[in-house]
Amino acid sequence: MSRIPIADHGLLSDCRTAALVTRDGSVDWLCLPRFDAPSQFARILDDEAGHWSIRPTGEATSSRRYLDDTMVLETTFRLDDAEVVLTDALALGTGERAHALGAHAPHLLVRRVECRGGDAEIETVFRPRPEYGLIHPLLAETEGGVTASGGADRLVLTSPVPLRLAKGAAEGTTRLTPGRPLLFALHHSALGHEPARVWTQDELVGVLDGTAASWRSWSELHQAYEGPWRDEVRLSGRVLQALTYQPTGAIVAAPTTSLPEDVGGERNWDYRFTWVRDASLTMGALWVAACPTEAEVFFSFLTATGAGAVDEELSLQIMFGIGGEHDLTERVMHHLDGWRSSRPVRVGNGAWNQRQLDVYGELLGAARRLADYLTDMDDATRSFLVACADAAAHRWREADQGIWEVRGGPRHFTHSKVMCWAALDHALALADLLRAHDRVAYWTETRDAIHAEVLARAWKPEVGAFTRDFDSTDLDASALTMCLTGFLPADDPRMLATIDAVADRLTDERGLVHRYLTADGLPGEEGSFLMCTFWLAHALALAGRTAEAHEVFERALSHRNDLGLLPEEIHPRTAEHLGNTPQAFSHIGLINTAWTLSHPT
Repeated sequence: MSRIPIADHGLLSDCRTAALVTRDGSVDWLCLPRFDAPSQFARILDDEAGHWSIRPTGEATSSRRYLDDTMVLETTFRLDDAEVVLTDALALGTGERAHALGAHAPHLLVRRVECRGGDAEIETVFRPRPEYGLIHPLLAETEGGVTASGGADRLVLTSPVPLRLAKGAAEGTTRLTPGRPLLFALHHSALGHEPARVWTQDELVGVLDGTAASWRSWSELHQAYEGPWRDEVRLSGRVLQALTYQPTGAIVAAPTTSLPEDVGGERNWDYRFTWVRDASLTMGALWVAACPTEAEVFFSFLTATGAGAVDEELSLQIMFGIGGEHDLTERVMHHLDGWRSSRPVRVGNGAWNQRQLDVYGELLGAARRLADYLTDMDDATRSFLVACADAAAHRWREADQGIWEVRGGPRHFTHSKVMCWAALDHALALADLLRAHDRVAYWTETRDAIHAEVLARAWKPEVGAFTRDFDSTDLDASALTMCLTGFLPADDPRMLATIDAVADRLTDERGLVHRYLTADGLPGEEGSFLMCTFWLAHALALAGRTAEAHEVFERALSHRNDLGLLPEEIHPRTAEHLGNTPQAFSHIGLINTAWTLSHPT
């Protein structure tokens, strides 16, 4: 089983897929050619599921950074009398700039290794295991490298040094001298496509330099934020771009599957999909840390993918595949041990067919933010958005699984009701654009009815807070979003009491916020949730409690790894990273809260 801390992994991306690289130079996660494709390396989930490492043979310490304004990773190994510098990138297409990032990515992982200050010996171990470790490919020598064949994939490793083939791996050592870098590469192709090949050293130099230039061109065009926490916000913007699937504009929640929320437990999910739930918050983050074009592309993906069966009987699906797929049926990889024996390892996500009423508010909130860019909206999109508002108006009294996708029975979750209110509030603001004047009276009446019902049934004086659902006294951090959506002003006494209740009763000893502390139909306990911690900071800022907001925000920021990446959760006792990583939702929370704190009302 893998014991390498989740926080030790760095992210590479070509805006089509992602790789995770450990602090000691091992690629322990790589899916090709898409984020949600079967893995080629999955040692993060099982020691026998494949990896590719390059590192010095001797004892060394390491440090890492991203090259300025890029997602090109540089790892420096320090030995007694030399330094070894490893530079890793998933290659972008030749000459790709700005909005075209990833359009012609060659499915190529490039690794340059060089030494400084003296000679150094390095070793490389290439152990591919396609399809989540199920396939042990046939390795064969070829001029300039090694081929790996088996299943639907063909891999070609470019190696400037001779490699020994044994037991399903290719291994070799060589001595580096200063001023003479070596470049390795892994090229992927699928059966029936142009075959992968060996690349020359000059080609790889050009590809690596071009990839860095492409990322810098994107950053130059998009990274305009100049407020407090500039570096953190800008990196988070690049992370969101790195989690974007260029052909459709979809943004994955995370590039990994089954990294656990509870070590050794079964709270392990596949996050390589796009959630409608994240839409409105993502729009805000893209506005701050990227640009409206990315926001518009993401919105177009959601409306095109979600369009169709939404009416009084049929719900808007809560999540989609990055290519627009609807069926995300979940299956278990029984042969994988899981990170620190956290089983099961899942592929697909069984929440795809849950009913969650909050999605209407998220989608219409995204449309409202983009309203100035949607003046030429087509009739199909207009009809779809009207149908979403009508569905919220018709279905708001129903129980659902809620924002957290609980796998227990449906409930009347407060957040779901609030987001149905938000759906209608947004729809009313968009009535002219949607040509929906005939529905204004109905939407207004229903919106006001939802508001009254929430105030009557979700506020519990004996708790001193708005509760998780209408029929319990349990607290839930999603109640903080009531002031973020405008349902209530943050300085309303009930909202202030709820903020204090979350801070006092849902916060761990490190000052991070749990989603909830009640049973959710699953065994085990999860960590503290970073997005909820950002929500607390955001709500405090809206309430005018700026000093407290800054303190909570900085507390969340302190849990970034050495590269600035955030997971989904933090272990409440050890402060270890938990859950799939890096987590888009956490970086979205960072961006939106930084903006609110730097632009007080």
